[in-house]
Amino acid sequence: MNGAGNKFVLADAREHADLIGLSRPTVRAWAHELHFDQLLVLTPGEGADAFMRIWNADGDEVGACGNGTRAAAWHLMEESGRDTATIGTAGGLLQAARAGDLTVAVDMGPPRLDWQDIPLSRDMDTVALDYAAEAGGVRVEMPGAVSMGNPHAVFFVRDVETLPIARLGPEVELDPLFPERVNAGFAQIYDATHIRLRVWERGAGITAACGTGACAALVAAHRRGLAERHASIMADGGELFVEWRVKDDHVILTGPVEDEGEIELPLKV
Repeated sequence: MNGAGNKFVLADAREHADLIGLSRPTVRAWAHELHFDQLLVLTPGEGADAFMRIWNADGDEVGACGNGTRAAAWHLMEESGRDTATIGTAGGLLQAARAGDLTVAVDMGPPRLDWQDIPLSRDMDTVALDYAAEAGGVRVEMPGAVSMGNPHAVFFVRDVETLPIARLGPEVELDPLFPERVNAGFAQIYDATHIRLRVWERGAGITAACGTGACAALVAAHRRGLAERHASIMADGGELFVEWRVKDDHVILTGPVEDEGEIELPLKV
């Protein structure tokens, strides 16, 4: 499956417990063979339609994936015939709903904005971190930091298309300021409701879209006074819509999904 070009393999292990104990080398081998950004594994979930575990292409298990949640929700809704789905994750229960033809909205909950929640290695104002990175003669600085269940640093730039993201991304991801590594977002503000975004995802590299990255970009931009509380986020793979609601502080991510059909996993667990 994919969500705005963000590529996933979704393995339904609710009746296949042998898929639950995946090793890092196995996930990396599958990613190399199948060229996905994340592996999503559904297991039985108490109080939910399923519990979802998430592995990045490098084999690390992570706690959140916005577009992956939308893809898994679509699978569960198609299976049940309902218009809603509840998915358990390491960060808690997420509610998803159909929002149109092959379109899913998911409530990602409130953003986490304290420096310890990102987490950072030291106390710092997360609206604009006292931090800079440089690669290829290009310097980016003062990113906003947001956790959407996974850590993000969002840099605001004049021209995202010319940035050497393949070189900047690893510099940011592996900086000691981010003890759990970090997703590096590079956002160009078109206007208060339109943002162009490219993301270097930790453990996956440059991806066509990043759902939690889109959420983080909107939150960081609004906190900086650069955007409204809702915006269209243009990723390489398509358009996502993000709203940071006033009434409950929750962030809603909406966008397209595509089911690309069934495959056989190439290697044994």
